[in-house]
Amino acid sequence: MTIRGIYTAPQSTQSVYFHWKYVEEAVNWAKDTAGTFGIMAASPQDVSRIAGQLDDMFRNSPQPTKTESEKAFQLGFVAMLGNVKAFILSISMAVVFAILLVSANTMAMSIRERTREVAVLKTLGFTRPAILSLFVGEAVTLALIGGLVGASFATLLVLGMAHSSSGGLFLAGMKVTFPTFLVALVVSAFVGFVSAVVPSYHASREKIVEGLRHIG
Repeated sequence: MTIRGIYTAPQSTQSVYFHWKYVEEAVNWAKDTAGTFGIMAASPQDVSRIAGQLDDMFRNSPQPTKTESEKAFQLGFVAMLGNVKAFILSISMAVVFAILLVSANTMAMSIRERTREVAVLKTLGFTRPAILSLFVGEAVTLALIGGLVGASFATLLVLGMAHSSSGGLFLAGMKVTFPTFLVALVVSAFVGFVSAVVPSYHASREKIVEGLRHIG
């Protein structure tokens, strides 16, 4: 192969362009055939109209066409891998459940170590709902801070992958949308709430005398 020129694209496609005649000379069955044609539409609204006209033109030919948008073409490759969405969701649920167990254990230990502090608060006049709100609010706040840091890091990571030269066709244009970012924060707050509500409830019901006698 003789390189005649090197081009620079806005986004690196890692593509090599060569004359189809070279393929026809090397592979007999590829002669006078083509697998894919790329068509640039004037506007997104014209895509469906052009696709219908092309498919109607070659409907009765030996090789009928299937015209679709670039996004649908990419999703077709992803569909070959199976139900990727369900697979990713199952992994995400497993990760959230594991984080929930770790967070619940951490909050239980933290509240248990502050049993005497709870007794002192009750001595000063703090009610059970107030103590419960303090612990749950602390857990939710910490979880939200962690979720904000994690979601921000994930946003930057996806952005870097989308603009990476090794991202390829499927990662081009990928980004974390605001609804997705918001869902991550809601899940973080939910994990913090569920982790703290049970140990906080038991701590708020602790008697003052038993709490002051607690050693730990």
